[in-house]
Amino acid sequence: MADLITVDDPDDPRLRDYTGLTDVELRRRREPAEGLFIAEGEKVIRRAKHAGYEMRSMLLSAKWVDLMRDVIDEVPAPVYAVSPELAERVTGYHVHRGALASMQRKPLPTADELLTTARRVVVMEAVNDHTNIGAIFRSAAALGMDAVLLSPDCADPLYRRSVKVSMGAVFSVPYARLGTWPKDLETVREAGFRLLALTPDEKAGSIDEAAPHRMDKVALMLGAEGDGLSTRALVAADEWVRIPMAHGVDSLNVGAAAAVAFYAVASGRPEN
Repeated sequence: MADLITVDDPDDPRLRDYTGLTDVELRRRREPAEGLFIAEGEKVIRRAKHAGYEMRSMLLSAKWVDLMRDVIDEVPAPVYAVSPELAERVTGYHVHRGALASMQRKPLPTADELLTTARRVVVMEAVNDHTNIGAIFRSAAALGMDAVLLSPDCADPLYRRSVKVSMGAVFSVPYARLGTWPKDLETVREAGFRLLALTPDEKAGSIDEAAPHRMDKVALMLGAEGDGLSTRALVAADEWVRIPMAHGVDSLNVGAAAAVAFYAVASGRPEN
């Protein structure tokens, strides 16, 4: 059973995991280096715990203590009870959902490990917007994608905003980072995957005509918002595919495009 500790000093060193949550650059450096991430909100905290992440501590406003009582009773980590005003001073923003947890990261699997059992894979290049990362993971989980591979310069899926937008789906879809880009795409191809580059380029064929749902193994490549996939990534792909647009619209937000493409990739896939 966790200890419930009332804290009234925003400079209390025990709250260090939660300081400066709005400072993106600080958190980008600190969290991976210290092996932690922040889960926000009751559902996300529960999903992180259910996914097997070890809890370092919780930060709760008073009204959330009873709602999280079962979690408090199950974990040995300390629980810090604070006022909403103190939580805001510590984190840098108003914590609307009143519940934060600092969780311990797990070692990431290798790409080779994921490719051994996966058949539908997402490959992201330089997607560095945390909202887009979270939205893509949520769609990947909902629409049956098996794994995610990230280029070295992609944003952290366990950054607080990514986790929140995904509603904890980042815990459901295994992911790995590729070490060398785009060279490591050859590893994906050697594992039997056909590399499909999603692009609005007119040279690309319709994703429906490509019929990815009939392919045995597919790796769908997505680029960053605005820039899309780099020339190097496009050259490395086996095939370019696009989502047909109407009414003069040239493209979709990468999160929306990902959801449409995931459905095309996974729809009608044979059961394992």
